[in-house]
Formats: sequence, structure tokens, C-alpha cells
Amino acid sequence: MKLLVVVASTRPTRVGPAVADWFLAQVPADPDLEVDVVDLAALALPFLDEPVDAHSGGYVHAHTRAWSARVETADAVVIVMPEYNRGYTAPLKNALDYLADEWRDKPVGFVSYGMTSGGMRAVEAITPVVVALGMVPVGTAVTVHLRRWLGDDGRLHDDGTLAGAAVRMVGDVRRLTALLRPASVPV
Repeated sequence: MKLLVVVASTRPTRVGPAVADWFLAQVPADPDLEVDVVDLAALALPFLDEPVDAHSGGYVHAHTRAWSARVETADAVVIVMPEYNRGYTAPLKNALDYLADEWRDKPVGFVSYGMTSGGMRAVEAITPVVVALGMVPVGTAVTVHLRRWLGDDGRLHDDGTLAGAAVRMVGDVRRLTALLRPASVPV
């Protein structure tokens, strides 16, 4: 199974990479699991600039073709995302909108973070978007309340609560991937 982990924040002052590093450390080592991490800040997709609809698959830009190939090879996705102003980030929406069929039948899990809600409102807001793309959200998530878990050193300090949620979510993503895999095989 190939798991695509998307780090959704691009702000210079972001903690997304620290949250993603913590999450990746919780993913159980398994020779049957390959993890591909994409940081949207490094990916640097311009705002959607394809002249044709994503459903056509007729991408003209090299950055779109590369992004398409990366998503297409993934079996499942985990999005590490902040909540900004009760919503998700524009770069995340942009990265999702670049593609269409590449997302279909992929389970998606969320590792959200924020101050007050731990990013739960952003997850609620993006769920209809991923469903419209044909993705299947898992029922478990990791919710990181930064006031509680982020230390002055910029790292997450977990008492095991978050790690347990991460392991459960990865397990749910893997089980759903196994169930959906036959659906993604062309007929």
C-alpha cells in the first residue's frame, strides 16, 4: 500500500512539518506500506492554471502532470492540515482541485491541528470537497490542540493520547484501502 501524506500549510511560520514529522513517527513500520510525503509549500503549485477541466485528464503543464502521477500512484491519503479562520487552507483546496479522477476511491484520513478546535472545523469544511472528488473519509481522525500538545521547542509532546488516535486512523485507512481496492480496478 502506498500512503500519500499531504502537509497542507504553506505559511512561513507554520507548524505543519512538525505535526507531520510527529505523525510519520507514529505510522507503524511495515514493509507493505510505502509513505510518500508531499509538502504543499515545496510542491508550490500555482493557482489552478490548466486550460481544460481536470476530468478530461488532458493536462498541459508539467507541474500538473507530475502532481497527477504522484496522486495516481497513491492508494490512500492522509492530510495534515491546520485550521485557519475556521477553515482549511487555499493551497490545499488548490491542490485538490488540480485533479479529479486521480482522487477517486482513495480513503482519506485527517490529522488536523489548531488552537481552539484542534482543526476539527477545517475537517468538517473540507469533508464535502473530498467526498465530491470521490474520496472516502475514514471515521477516525487525529485532532491536535496546539495549546495542549505543542511545546516551546516547536515539537509535539504527546502523553500517548494522540499516538493512539494516529495508530487507529492509519489502521482504518489501511482497512478501507483493502476494501476499496477492487473498486479502483478498471472494468
